[in-house]
Amino acid sequence: MDLYFSCSLTGGRQDQPVYAALVRHLQGLGHRVLTEHLASETVMAADSVLDPVTVFDRDTAWLRACDAVIAEVSTPSHGVGFELAYALDRNKPVLCVAREGVRVSKMLTGIRQPGFTFASYSSEAELRVHVAAFLSAN
Repeated sequence: MDLYFSCSLTGGRQDQPVYAALVRHLQGLGHRVLTEHLASETVMAADSVLDPVTVFDRDTAWLRACDAVIAEVSTPSHGVGFELAYALDRNKPVLCVAREGVRVSKMLTGIRQPGFTFASYSSEAELRVHVAAFLSAN
């Protein structure tokens, strides 16, 4: 499956180790993660040389091409919110995951669109359970 992984960049990178572990896990399951670079420690430096139009065109093309979206939303991000709305508007299955106990926008937790799932996790093992359930359903 071609997956679009979404996570915070400019909003904060404190969850980068979680992003990296999740992307490695998805790849280990045989999925292609179109946005694997977002989990890298060096993504901010790499993307800083790209102009905004290039990033928008590249990322929206990947969103149109993907089979599903998985977003780690523990850290608020304008870009992630846009990507989720863009994907949902195109009827892409979407899984949003957030660390247990963090405040997540009601605009995300209130979505009741078919194909959308929101889940909280307290451990990497629990995160993997949510991902497995989502992938098996889609």
